Amino acid sequence: MDFSLVLLALFSTIGLIFTYLAVIEKDLVKAVIFSAIQSTSYVAVLYLLRAPDIVLVYLPVTVGLYPAALLFLVGKTERVEEE
Repeated sequence: MDFSLVLLALFSTIGLIFTYLAVIEKDLVKAVIFSAIQSTSYVAVLYLLRAPDIVLVYLPVTVGLYPAALLFLVGKTERVEEE
């Protein structure tokens, strides 16, 4: 079996798990962190699929700018979602 296919399956599974954790999390800061980890695993998937031009744009936006903006907005609201 090709090693890149194993890595592709591994990073896809990690992305799926952290997406689920980000959706069910009540603490918004943890949800943003889970979302950043999910984005990082999808960067690895895109790199394994040989799309480096997309990786160069996707990485700074989804791991840097997007979480920074969300953390700034969470700081202006309440950190924990109330039921």
